[in-house]
Amino acid sequence: MTNTEETKFEDFEALLNDTLSKTYTVADIVEGTIIKKENNGYLVSVKGAKTEAFLPEKEISNNDEVSEDLQIGDIREFYVLKEENDDDAMQLSLKRIAYAQAWAQLNDAKNVDDTILAKVVSIVKGGVLVDVADLKGFIPSSQLRTGVPFEGLVDTKIEVKVLEADPKKNKLILSQRLAVAEQRSQVVDDILSNLSEEQIVKGNVVRITDFGAFVDINGIDGLLPISEISWQRIKHPSDVLALGDEIEVKIIKIDNELKRISLSLKRMTENPWQQIEGQFEEGQLVKGTVNKVATFGAFVNIFPGVEALLPIAEMDGENPNPFNLYKAGDEIEVLIKKFTPQEHRIALSVKDIQK
Repeated sequence: MTNTEETKFEDFEALLNDTLSKTYTVADIVEGTIIKKENNGYLVSVKGAKTEAFLPEKEISNNDEVSEDLQIGDIREFYVLKEENDDDAMQLSLKRIAYAQAWAQLNDAKNVDDTILAKVVSIVKGGVLVDVADLKGFIPSSQLRTGVPFEGLVDTKIEVKVLEADPKKNKLILSQRLAVAEQRSQVVDDILSNLSEEQIVKGNVVRITDFGAFVDINGIDGLLPISEISWQRIKHPSDVLALGDEIEVKIIKIDNELKRISLSLKRMTENPWQQIEGQFEEGQLVKGTVNKVATFGAFVNIFPGVEALLPIAEMDGENPNPFNLYKAGDEIEVLIKKFTPQEHRIALSVKDIQK
């Protein structure tokens, strides 16, 4: 054989080896044939692999007490547990096939934008852990409908979308918020058509913000502004409400164009400003509780849900400092100097009590 012919043969042999061999990576599914029983497992012939792969006994079955009855010549699908390299053979697993199939199903759900069910198993820093087809997934707080996790979610099943499914990194990231948004867009028109202003409905608090709370009404979220939560002054909606609370509210506005609902909790009870008409009068001495102190005066609660103003000019002493005189929670005696409940205004005085 001439040098030229030798070179061509070597090139052909290298090309043939490259064609026949294939690189498999962790989490791949391969077909192989059981060819030999070893002390602690089996040797498996995998098409395209450079060497025989190894199936450890511990990777044959999920049940440690009952191992599958494998026969020489059996052809099976295997999960690639460890990649082949120059020093070690490829390692395979039978028991992880179901695991791999679950990852494949989740990846399919991501690709076609399907909604799936997940069971919340625990609350962790930054979100919640869920169980999906025996796999552990994570929902970041930003992808929760509530915005933050709360104990009532544990052991519940929720609808989610798959954001990321990577079996090699064992990384499964999900979103409840996207699933809820899709569901809302599908049913919002039907729900709105069955609601009306002034209607009283039940709902669950699903999100709390500085400006109010969102309440699930038959599958869509209505806004309960902080000003509509209580007749009394509150610093934050969480002073009155908690995530998951079931409450009865009144629908005060429906915007069909923007597909929004505005709600009220305080209007479920009688307006206290109407209740006090005839109960108080100008010149009357009453006892009240300081709710808030400001640079210009103090707000005093003289009836549940009714706040009156004690201006700085009506406090004791010359150039008084409200913050030195009063603090929230103080009980004080005041004189009603001006009483106009129709305008939701009551002016108080302390210095005129002695006159």
